[in-house]
Amino acid sequence: MDVVIVNQLAQLLNDTLSVDVNVVHTSTDALDRLSILPHFPFSLLSIAAGGENQGQRIAAATYLKNFTRRNVESDFASSNSSKEFKDQLLLALLQAEPAILKVLIEAFRIILVAEFVKQNSWPELVPELRSAIQNSNLINNGANCGCNTVNALMVLHAIIRPFQYFLNPKVPKEPVPPQLELISKEILVPMLAVFSQFVEKVLAADGRTEQEMEKILLIVCKCIYFSVKSHMPSALAPQLPSFCHNLVAILGSLKFDYGVTLNDGYVLRLKTAKRSLLIFCALVTRHRKYSDKLMPDIVKCVLHLVKYSTNISKLDFLQERIISLAFDVIAHILETGPGWRLVSPHFSFLLDTAIFPALELNEKDISEWEEDADEYIRKNLPSELEEISGWREDLFTARKSSINLLGVISMSKGPPVRTSSNGSSASSKRKKDERSKRNSLCSSMGELLVLPYLSKFSIPCDANASDSRILKDYFGVLMAYGGLQDFLREQKPEFTTNLVRSRVLPLYTVSACLPYLVASANWVLGELVSCLPEDMSGEVYTALLKALAMLDMKDISFYPVRVSAAGAIHGLLDNDYLPPEWYPLLQVLVGRIGNEDEENSILFQLLSSVVGAANENVADHIPYIISSLVCTISKRMHPSLEPWPQVVERGFAALALMAQSWENSMPEEAERIDSSEKWTSGQATIAKALSALLQQAWFTPIDSLEGEVSSSGSPPSCIDDASTLLRSIILAVSESNVIVELKLSELLLVWADLIADWHAWEETEDLSIFDCIEEVVSLHSKYGLKNFIVRQMPSPPAPPVPPQSIIEGISAFLSEAIVQYPSATWRACACVHTLLHVPNYSETEGVKQTLTIAFSRAAFSHFRRIQSKPCSLWKPLVLAISSCYLCYPDIVEGILKKEENGGFTIWGSALAYICSSSFEPGLSLETEIKLVVLTLTKVVERMLGLGNPGGSLLQDSYASLMEMSVRLKELQEQTENDEEDEEEAEDEDDEESLDDDEDSEDDEHEETEAEFLERYARAALELESDSLVEEGDVEDQEREIELGSLEEIDPLKVMAVLLQRYHNVLTQGQAFPSQVISNFSSAFPQYTLFFQ
Repeated sequence: MDVVIVNQLAQLLNDTLSVDVNVVHTSTDALDRLSILPHFPFSLLSIAAGGENQGQRIAAATYLKNFTRRNVESDFASSNSSKEFKDQLLLALLQAEPAILKVLIEAFRIILVAEFVKQNSWPELVPELRSAIQNSNLINNGANCGCNTVNALMVLHAIIRPFQYFLNPKVPKEPVPPQLELISKEILVPMLAVFSQFVEKVLAADGRTEQEMEKILLIVCKCIYFSVKSHMPSALAPQLPSFCHNLVAILGSLKFDYGVTLNDGYVLRLKTAKRSLLIFCALVTRHRKYSDKLMPDIVKCVLHLVKYSTNISKLDFLQERIISLAFDVIAHILETGPGWRLVSPHFSFLLDTAIFPALELNEKDISEWEEDADEYIRKNLPSELEEISGWREDLFTARKSSINLLGVISMSKGPPVRTSSNGSSASSKRKKDERSKRNSLCSSMGELLVLPYLSKFSIPCDANASDSRILKDYFGVLMAYGGLQDFLREQKPEFTTNLVRSRVLPLYTVSACLPYLVASANWVLGELVSCLPEDMSGEVYTALLKALAMLDMKDISFYPVRVSAAGAIHGLLDNDYLPPEWYPLLQVLVGRIGNEDEENSILFQLLSSVVGAANENVADHIPYIISSLVCTISKRMHPSLEPWPQVVERGFAALALMAQSWENSMPEEAERIDSSEKWTSGQATIAKALSALLQQAWFTPIDSLEGEVSSSGSPPSCIDDASTLLRSIILAVSESNVIVELKLSELLLVWADLIADWHAWEETEDLSIFDCIEEVVSLHSKYGLKNFIVRQMPSPPAPPVPPQSIIEGISAFLSEAIVQYPSATWRACACVHTLLHVPNYSETEGVKQTLTIAFSRAAFSHFRRIQSKPCSLWKPLVLAISSCYLCYPDIVEGILKKEENGGFTIWGSALAYICSSSFEPGLSLETEIKLVVLTLTKVVERMLGLGNPGGSLLQDSYASLMEMSVRLKELQEQTENDEEDEEEAEDEDDEESLDDDEDSEDDEHEETEAEFLERYARAALELESDSLVEEGDVEDQEREIELGSLEEIDPLKVMAVLLQRYHNVLTQGQAFPSQVISNFSSAFPQYTLFFQ
């Protein structure tokens, strides 16, 4: 290794830590240039292991990680690293300090996945690691060992981690990977013997904790968990009894007394305990064959843990998580036959000593309500209105797990009752359906135990509302009811009705202040909406509406009450309940929105749900609601902020939904004139409010140029919803002066600039921008928009360069959508036809040429990527190029040939192919076939005009032209009577489909695990073979093409002129399929002589 290079790299790495941005950029560029040297990774590894300071070592390790990722992931086929480098990397990992190990192990994992996991190469890895562990400092008890035991086990952890999941989704039942079998046999099994020794040492320490040994126990438990989470290695199975015995011992050593000091060593013990319980869950749910014999010890262990739920309010988060997992283990065990027999004798103990204490109101709940109400709601009152991002382990509380366990207990059946003394022999041979029938006759534990237990607690009323014990207990009762959905769903409707009427609804009539109970009651009602009979929903809705309108009292916030009521009302609406009157709910929502920022987001979501559920029932109120909400949103919107506050984003979403609902309420032409006038007036009110809102959102405070509005700095937040609002404004335009009043041209300029630079398709599937594009083009065709095709030249002293026009911004957006986003390709290509053929470019041909060039390049670029295998995306891309070709054949031919050698032939052949019957989805719409006939005519005409009568492309194009001409004539000859017949047929089809739906409901059966795995294996195979392509909605594929000025051309006449002019050349020496000629002659008998 060149010492000079190492020193140079060390200095450059130091420079990357500089506060001077220029120095950092310069040093980074220099490192990139040196990265092509063969010994570059070795030099980085040397510095990471022995650099002069920790900052330099971390910088070297970080650069090595990124360098490795670039090289391995960019060229997977040749990603095998040299044996020498892997050996040195492994050696560095075994000796590195913790901060460096954390970074280097990421680089190691990249190589590991590429070579060991995916290719099953690197045969030296397992033997070398086994040797390193055996000779490490804590295993070999040697003070001068070169290998750190913790480091070696961290490497083992990194190796096993990828195997926690199934690696080959194409196989319905995946066997244990051979790599995992090898690791288990060579490393894990010997390590478990050492694990037992370490457990004995740490438990004999009498309160003291050895941090290094505790860390080793934790890492080994993680390794075992990843090994058994999905698979069960054969070498590991015989070791499970002794290993689980050690885990039980670790769990038994825990202390949950208030005031226990959580030092670093004890925190590691708690983490090991948590991992132990996760292992128990994996064994019970995934490996019953091995776990059944272990269940007695596991049950005894977890029953000991859950009794500490009485101290839940005083426990640390990690301690509470352990109790939560203990409840989960019991729930999983209870769902097995042997488990029920083990746990059922302890049901009363669990209810009284563990479950109910976890459900009761405690001091932590009250303080969290006051200090962090949102966290309280997420933990105790979750609903579909709450959006939780990522994996929030802190939300898996002991209370939630105890509620889940209570639900499992309530669904379990009581012991079977023997009907005869001599029936033991017969019962052992009973059929499965007979056993099911017997079980259905058994009473459930919910009926026998849970509800009787809960009924002993008195419901609060005005007489006892001051008794804190009653309030705390009844809080637990409500939490328990919330976990009984599955049980109540199996009961008769009147059973649930009586429960809700007698044990929940009376809380809403108590005059005393009971916010904690009312919030919980709201949540319970929201959880039970699917169990409520229809006649009960009205009473529940009235109670929830009352809670939604409750105001704060003195020093107590009712925010959780209102939020939980909103969530429950959303559940009712989602369960198809429609209130008899919508106005009271709308009045509460509109009145509350704007009062407190923290609940505005939830109320906006509920308002969206209300509008979506009510449809035309709330249409009359929409103009007023939109005007009110615009004022509220305006006060909280700061255009300089990006992204906008959540309340503003949800406000825009609610406005978009209401604007769409108002549009859907537009009266039909045949309806009364006064209804139409009322709708038009309402639309004008909506448009004024929305225009004012978008002006505030998009226009900069100071006009940049004489009367020009600058879009620089306008945030792209809510661009999809904003497009819906903009489209709603356009719908209000009935004459040219309205465009000026609403500043529509200025808004469209900013919007076009925003979508031109928008690249967020991975984050949203909303295609409202395309709807707006179509409406904008239509508006320009009617009234002519300022700055639509060409933008006015700015006044001096600005440079005499015209800024981007509206159509140019739209063009940039469409080109990007076509190239980058398969899900948007259909809609984007449909807009290409609209932009090229609908506007009048009589004095602005240069703009049309620019659009043609951009669209043809984008469409052909995407087509080249998928041309190897025909798929439905061929159709929109090929047709988009066809529209471009009809505009400027010379330009498009030049672009196609420049992009790829033979590009024109590739596109022409694809055009002929999509006309064939073998292509799916085929050409079925009249506008599509018109476009194809015109394009094929132009292709044939130009090839003949250029003196190129031979070749397969000409023959294929002409044959396709004849086929498509026949098809077009057939479509044009369809009469109105045919359309009426089709409508009648559709009605019959609808009736048949309803019957089919009813039949399918009767035939519906629950998917088994084997069927589920088979289905997903097939999907994985299709995905790998690229037969599943993200291609947008089916509705996008059935849209008619806007041909604009091309509609004035009769494609069949154009074809006839071509045929009359070139029939001698076209038929001379050409062998067309006889069926094509026969069909063409039948459709156009006047041209039969041309083929004789």
